[in-house]
Amino acid sequence: MKKPITGAARLATGMIAATLALSACGSSDDTASGGESGTSEGGGTVTLGFIPSWTDGLSTAYVWEHVLEEQGFDVEMQKINDAAPLYAGLAQGDVDVYPSAWPEVTHAQYMEEYGDDIEDLGTWYDGAKLTFAVPEYTDITSIEDLEGAEERFGGRIVGIEPGAGLTKATKESVIPGYGLEDYDFKTSSTTAMLAELKSATDAEEDIVVTLWRPFWANSQFPVKDLEDPQGALGEAEGLHELARAGFGEDMPEVASMMEKFTLTDDQYGELEDMVVNEYGDGKEAEAVDAFFEKNPDVMESLQG
Repeated sequence: MKKPITGAARLATGMIAATLALSACGSSDDTASGGESGTSEGGGTVTLGFIPSWTDGLSTAYVWEHVLEEQGFDVEMQKINDAAPLYAGLAQGDVDVYPSAWPEVTHAQYMEEYGDDIEDLGTWYDGAKLTFAVPEYTDITSIEDLEGAEERFGGRIVGIEPGAGLTKATKESVIPGYGLEDYDFKTSSTTAMLAELKSATDAEEDIVVTLWRPFWANSQFPVKDLEDPQGALGEAEGLHELARAGFGEDMPEVASMMEKFTLTDDQYGELEDMVVNEYGDGKEAEAVDAFFEKNPDVMESLQG
């Protein structure tokens, strides 16, 4: 039995409707998602929803745009700024697939709310982890060391989007668990956090930020993870492809390919570096084309 739609779900659904209207950039207007995408035998349209500031989702969305268009499907790319409306969109059938979801720990609350109406197509990456990080030159090693050290960090912990699972874990578990209530936990966006991290590390100043793995910033900035002896940020988890209910039946060829898809650490690192750094904003499709030229075995693995 499906769960009743709560007030929060209605609000999130309204949010995604507005977002989809503003951000749609697809190759076909003939076919809608949500059960009307057509069968895989006749092609059809697949709507991919992702949070562009979470670059695992950005990178894998463009990977799947490449793969699906190679197989004769039309693809609509929906950029959604927060997790709640994205999960609501899956549950309501407005989005076909979220290609890099964190449902086990980071987004567990959304799965509790919407999971009855979401189909899990599998895990493409194991070992994803939320972290607190400081510059390599900062002489602390654990989140425990932050208590009482507010002055050296400007009294701030720099976070990302207010609706992120990482933000929720920081507010509800890390700050009370480690006695960090005297810090000002600043949230705005991943882009703003990275700008502050760059500014601080360029000046060799101390800063503490919320980060995660896999994420290109861990190799592009001189940062190190802080130990989390209490496990307040949760255990490592897998990154999944999540779909609207019934997607596997409607699009079995696509579902089968997504079930087979995996990337190694090296492959993922190369992909994200190409998408985010080597090619950059607006050239994601070119970056993915280059990635597949260097890694043809990834495409081949989906056909077996």
